Amino acid sequence: MYITPSPICWRSNSQAMATLTILLVLSACILPTLASPLNNRDSTKEFNALSPIPNYITKSSPQNAVMNTIDSCWRAKTNWASNRQSLADCAIGFGKDAIGGKFGDVYEVTDPSDDPVDPKPGTLRYGAIQTEPLWITFGKDMVITLKNELMLNSYKTIDGRGAKVEIANGACITIQGVSHVIIHGIGIHDCKPGVGGMVRSTPEHVGYREGSDGDAISIFASSNVWIDHCFLARSTDGLIDVIHASTAVTISNNYFTHHDKVRNRKNILFFFLFLTFLFITMIFYALFLFICQLY
Repeated sequence: MYITPSPICWRSNSQAMATLTILLVLSACILPTLASPLNNRDSTKEFNALSPIPNYITKSSPQNAVMNTIDSCWRAKTNWASNRQSLADCAIGFGKDAIGGKFGDVYEVTDPSDDPVDPKPGTLRYGAIQTEPLWITFGKDMVITLKNELMLNSYKTIDGRGAKVEIANGACITIQGVSHVIIHGIGIHDCKPGVGGMVRSTPEHVGYREGSDGDAISIFASSNVWIDHCFLARSTDGLIDVIHASTAVTISNNYFTHHDKVRNRKNILFFFLFLTFLFITMIFYALFLFICQLY
């Protein structure tokens, strides 16, 4: 004998179906937004407001602060600015033996301009391509827009402590076929692919480059590399690319954001909360249908 379901079940069933349909439509609209990076955020503003990276740029050290192994190695020393090269003793991990320009002179960048073929003394590129070890520092805050990829030579340290330094809105850094490189305390963001053209890699050599991929930092067939306390965001390709048998590399205490492989932690939390809510709703709906079938 066929029993017609009660009007209450029919009415409630219709309401439940309407509610479930609305939830599914909302999930189709909301989930892609929650699962994707926030592309409308400004990298430079976030770099300026970010903590703790700006604290590393000051020449003072915090008192009674809880620090990790790397920070306690140098930040706890009030005179660290007078012995910058001691930072090379603070590396940990696979790249712990990277010495950068520890045994070289200090080279100060005073000019934010760039010439990929004939760099001027005082520019970042001029120091980066030298054959002798150099510890590269910055005499003032600056934003450096590279006209083509920056080829770092062996035994170089880029030390952004004491200034707010950004490499942005152009090609960025290539570490290729070299060793003992340290990059510390700078912002690298909004990196674009390099264009095909002549780029100087040493004082004696300038050659044709086909154009970089648009990574913030590309580490290619290199060894003893340490990247520490850098801000990396919104690059065309990757933020840090370590490829082609590169070895002895440490990437520590960096802030990655605005990239398709980087997720905002709050977005992830809301994403899973919404999925949980949707799952529970569907379970209750299935239970409701089962009860209605009994009557």
